[in-house]
Amino acid sequence: MCGIAGILNLNEGALDEGTPEVLSSMIRELSHRGPDESGFFMKGAIALGHARLSIIDLSTGSQPICNEDRSVWIIFNGEIFNYLELKEDLEKRGHRFSTKTDTEVIIHSYEEKGMDCLNDLNGQFALALWDEKKQTLYLARDRVGICPLFYTTYGGRMIFASEVKSIFQYPGIERKIDFKGLDQIFTLWTTIPPRTIFQDISEIPAGNYLEVKNGKFQKKQYWDFDFHADDPPYKESFYAEQLTHLLVSAITIRLRSDVPVGVYLSGGLDSSIVASLIHRFTDNSLKTFSITFENKDFDESSYQKQMVDFLGTDHSSVSINCEDIYKVFSRIIWHSEKPILRTSPAPLYRLSKLVNEHNYKVVLSGEGADEFFTGYNIFKEAKIREFWAKDPDSIYRPLLLKKLYPYLNLPRDKGNIFLKKFFNYKLTETADPFYSHLIRWKNTAVLKGYFSSEVKKALAGYNCLEDFEKKNFEDWNIVSRAQYIEAKTFLSGYLLSTQGDRMLMANSVEGRFPFLDHRVIEFCNRIPAKLKLKILSEKNILKKASKPFLPAEITERKKQPYRAPISKNFLGNDQKGYVLDLLSSKRVKEAGYFSADGTQKLVNKIVKLGDHLGERDNMALVGILSTQLLHSLFIENTG
Repeated sequence: MCGIAGILNLNEGALDEGTPEVLSSMIRELSHRGPDESGFFMKGAIALGHARLSIIDLSTGSQPICNEDRSVWIIFNGEIFNYLELKEDLEKRGHRFSTKTDTEVIIHSYEEKGMDCLNDLNGQFALALWDEKKQTLYLARDRVGICPLFYTTYGGRMIFASEVKSIFQYPGIERKIDFKGLDQIFTLWTTIPPRTIFQDISEIPAGNYLEVKNGKFQKKQYWDFDFHADDPPYKESFYAEQLTHLLVSAITIRLRSDVPVGVYLSGGLDSSIVASLIHRFTDNSLKTFSITFENKDFDESSYQKQMVDFLGTDHSSVSINCEDIYKVFSRIIWHSEKPILRTSPAPLYRLSKLVNEHNYKVVLSGEGADEFFTGYNIFKEAKIREFWAKDPDSIYRPLLLKKLYPYLNLPRDKGNIFLKKFFNYKLTETADPFYSHLIRWKNTAVLKGYFSSEVKKALAGYNCLEDFEKKNFEDWNIVSRAQYIEAKTFLSGYLLSTQGDRMLMANSVEGRFPFLDHRVIEFCNRIPAKLKLKILSEKNILKKASKPFLPAEITERKKQPYRAPISKNFLGNDQKGYVLDLLSSKRVKEAGYFSADGTQKLVNKIVKLGDHLGERDNMALVGILSTQLLHSLFIENTG
């Protein structure tokens, strides 16, 4: 992937003479995304810049790229995996290409179909396309939001870029935290586009493009998740066979590259099937990478070793301890550009660094399988709660929930009183479109008790769910609704961003995700929910498809959620310098987001209890610390 940035004059007339220097500084801020070369185009009202990570067409793929008569220009971040097939068809229609890059395919596809060409693209991307004849700018983002794209307006200009730090290079743009964005993160774990954590900075939503013409903005959605149309219930073997064919195709086209491609191998089902299908159906040699943890509660190295031995891969791993997470946490927030509630991105940052150190620019990952094959406990939880709601007074039905979250250290009591109370929240409100996520969001929202009185006052009467674009899915089953909400929030806004693109591109590595091929997604969404989540057995169809290619211990192993240590990284026996400074009453009061007294009580509690801290306090620590870091890096530091 790469980094893109640009400036558009929203008024009549050309950009001023200082624009090239400003755009150059914006692109320099994206050099980690594109360290290989940079390119610029400026004419009249538009200026486009590009920082390139060279993966396809290393010699002639420099950007910006234009069509034959130089009337259409594009800067592009990402990959179009079916570009060879599209190019062949376009050549038959008379189009002539000057490069071998996938980017040029988009220009000629646009000449044929306008922005409807986005429906033909199998890829992950963020792009800016300038049509000089129409004097129109288009900003577009891929279907599921793998590649980021942000914009703002200031002084009659529209400024856009792959990352907010690039936009902040434009002189005069004010840097402020959006309290509503903060509220969303401390409830949903992410912001809801177009809102971001920064005031007046907007994000292009996944599956959308923005048309900017005559100073007017029009957002258009070209794709969305649809779980509505269940197929007739074919046999499980049919779905497993079709899935295998689709995954092989999705993987094969994602191996298209002029540089070597590696694979992340966690030891779980998802990454293991990706690696195994590469081994079975392609001629590619397998270079795999993984994370191990010194803390055995988080470690999966035994399963990784089993897969390495099974496939005979050339394998490298990086071992993570608490000190490692502490050391890189500031960089994590710099690249994430938002507060976070878990430390999970830190090991992934170290993993992409390992990939870079081995001179690899591309890795495949199993991301997305959990969302579309019902791999998360939240899907089981929704199904159980709906079943319990039919007999709310049952003493047996809630017991099904008991083993879903062993890592949360829920209190043990004879009558399971806490269990019933914890999961009973709005139990019978099954028609609520957010039913599946109400408990998660309620428990996360408790963290907002640490907000300062100023923030609480500003948020009075605000409900962050009002920003969620309602979907008419009353006739969807409970699992499908949960999948939609998870994909629209957690997948796009957190996993593919904070744990995905940002941690990969921090070390100039491109991630590719076969399970997020739109053909795979659309196929999965047609599978009846009762076959994906068979009673309470997650990933039923994926497991059946995997059986011929994986050891039984991998296919049938109990899912281990990816997590990383928290409180011990920052506080406890080892007092950490920058942490104590940022969480001091003085710094907390200066920033103004949190209660200084409440924060100090939390710090004292963490120092006292150490490893015995509950999940909620751990999340509060990370949320407050990451917000304080964000303020220090982006608000206080304006250089």
